[in-house]
Amino acid sequence: MVDLEIDGELAVITIDRPQARNAISLDTMDALNKALDGAVGARALVITGGGDRAFVSGGDLKELAALRTELEASEMAWRMRTICDRIAGFDGPVIAALNGHALGGGAEVAVAADIRIAADDIKIGFNQVALAIMPAWGGAERLAKLVGPSRALLLAGTGRILGAREAEQVGLIDQVIPRAEFAEAWRTTAQLLARRQAGEVKRVINGVSTTEAVAAFARLWCSDEHWAAADKVMNKGK
Repeated sequence: MVDLEIDGELAVITIDRPQARNAISLDTMDALNKALDGAVGARALVITGGGDRAFVSGGDLKELAALRTELEASEMAWRMRTICDRIAGFDGPVIAALNGHALGGGAEVAVAADIRIAADDIKIGFNQVALAIMPAWGGAERLAKLVGPSRALLLAGTGRILGAREAEQVGLIDQVIPRAEFAEAWRTTAQLLARRQAGEVKRVINGVSTTEAVAAFARLWCSDEHWAAADKVMNKGK
């Protein structure tokens, strides 16, 4: 259902429910939490879906249809919102590798990541309005930060679904890769981000004091990794 792979300093979480197009059920939420527990300590994290049809197709309507009271709906929303907050708050860089369509709640999971890399044939959309509901897992707020409040309202308010290239143009997707090259491309990028310095860059981007930012640079400057790389440059051609 949810697989965790540790590849050196990189953690990869795959939501794999082919019978439900990787939709999120209550059990999936529990499994995601456990996978995130197992990913603690990795320098970078990837969230992706199994197969090539769906990244996450949203909530599992067949199961979640049993929730009929406002209390039950609130508890479910808080539960998954907390998971998305954990993804967003992961110490290192987080990539959503969009192997397939990311619709409704799937788009909310995608925007919880720092970076979205997509295969060129996928679609993404906050189409909850088609079910007469709205994003509830933190996606509306994160969408507004990515594309601006007015465009976020236009997209989530109408439920418009975008192709990968159009989503890239508006800033919702960061990189679009041809399908044949997709799996190799996201893993290569993730491995590059699974380095100590990328995590420090994320901390600074997310907001630290000037003193903390300079201290982070100084720590990296004095690291063995820095001097090994610097020595290669200084000795090049000798």
